[in-house]
Amino acid sequence: MMSQLSTPKRSLSRGPLRFVALQSALALVVLLALVNHASAQQEELSSPRRTAAITILQVNDVYSTVPVDGLGGLARLATVKKQTAQALGRTPLLMLAGDFLSSSVASAVFKGEQMIESLNAAGLDYATFGNHEFDFGVDMLVTRMHQSTFEWLAANIIDRQTNTTVGNAKPYVIRTIGGVQIGILGLCIITEGMNRPELRTRLDMLDPIETAEKYVPQMKREGAEVIVALTHLRIQTDKALAERVPDIDVIVGGHEHYPITSVAGRTLISKAGMDGRNVARIDIDRKPGQMIDRYVELFPVTSAIPEDPTAAAVVQKRESRLTTELSEPVGSTTVPLVATDLPLRVAETNIGNLFADAIRADAKSDVALLNSGAIRGNKVYPVGPLLRRDVVQMHPFNNVVCKIEVSGAVLLEALNVGVSKLPVALGGFPQVSGMTFRVLRSAPVGDRVRDVRINGAPLDLQKTYTLGTISYVIEGGDGYDLLMNRRTLIDPEEGTLLPMAVEKFIGGRQISPQVEGRIVIEP
Repeated sequence: MMSQLSTPKRSLSRGPLRFVALQSALALVVLLALVNHASAQQEELSSPRRTAAITILQVNDVYSTVPVDGLGGLARLATVKKQTAQALGRTPLLMLAGDFLSSSVASAVFKGEQMIESLNAAGLDYATFGNHEFDFGVDMLVTRMHQSTFEWLAANIIDRQTNTTVGNAKPYVIRTIGGVQIGILGLCIITEGMNRPELRTRLDMLDPIETAEKYVPQMKREGAEVIVALTHLRIQTDKALAERVPDIDVIVGGHEHYPITSVAGRTLISKAGMDGRNVARIDIDRKPGQMIDRYVELFPVTSAIPEDPTAAAVVQKRESRLTTELSEPVGSTTVPLVATDLPLRVAETNIGNLFADAIRADAKSDVALLNSGAIRGNKVYPVGPLLRRDVVQMHPFNNVVCKIEVSGAVLLEALNVGVSKLPVALGGFPQVSGMTFRVLRSAPVGDRVRDVRINGAPLDLQKTYTLGTISYVIEGGDGYDLLMNRRTLIDPEEGTLLPMAVEKFIGGRQISPQVEGRIVIEP
């Protein structure tokens, strides 16, 4: 059984909806709160979750320490935890389901240190690895782990240098809370940016479901009465995990950037969106001889929640350091720059053209190709001045511009790789410069690209072209393995950092990038 719930349109005065699913010795209640957190905490004395043994507060994919569009902010998250503890008379477990050391403007400067400081101050209890925890390399991740006051859980990523989990992260923990023993298992995705050569060489990445099949029975033998998987996996993998390992009661998940409340088999799956804009509260109760009750509430983290002063001071200290460095203007735009995941990851966009043109200009190459996932922010950058902060936010990674030689046949194959997942929106979709092509979406995968033209001339499959791209792509990222080990004219050691290349391309000018028909998608 799987039930996906979405917030209905209804009057706030009527209170939250309740959804009940009963399966054998299982009860699940989902509350979709349409009120602010302060009022949500006014529990009725008869509320069953008021006496639940365990309360989890969940966030995932948190890239900013400060509010984004008025929502979120780690200083508010600190208040949420304290208010919940005060209202219930028990301390909740604050969990983060991966992706927070990167990618962001601040992380590009501080390499994730600002996130560790702020999460420490917010009272985070447990985190697992997301794919972006590895953006600055394993050694930097281990350094950040040592700076953490919270506990890292990750069972399926092994460091070959130490022959144990990365940074000695625990595969799982078992704690007694409210008289109930809860086991928490950490699992990380093994694709989506985890395929860089330096990671492949350094790490053993074990299948997360097979890893859970190994550890969950062990956790139960050690006395765990409730099993929680803290995961950074795609929702399809979370559902498969629930089906294969039915002893998991709750999956506190991440990776998707939108809220999900779902049931797979007998397992509740919760994802809270991104940037702490929402918090999922999960209350769990298990009494001897009775079923496990789980109550879920998703609430927005708005300005109605005050910032915790101690956490706010930590956040502001780092933000102040950023302000001077990143407030310099680099130019301006007369049109909005569309960097939302849709359409960026399924179609040509003006910001994709801007970046691809910047790469081609910096590399002085015949053509350029950029994976759409390299462009970040998931927002529309408005008309007006462009600051250095904006450019870094658009690409908060350490990728550099590279230049390789490829045949026309290889270039065609690379384009087919990039459009192979359509209509699914993924980061491998190509943004290009110096070329145009059509995509026949109904054609077989590997043969969807038609009518490729290089600077107006038909593609010559036998000709050698110079291709400007970024280090992530020539290292095989996002499925572009065929571009690895090509003759390299500008390698990652000598190329320009991509944000610097974009800043140089803008050059203080007023820009107006357009969608020009470089990529035409046909049914």
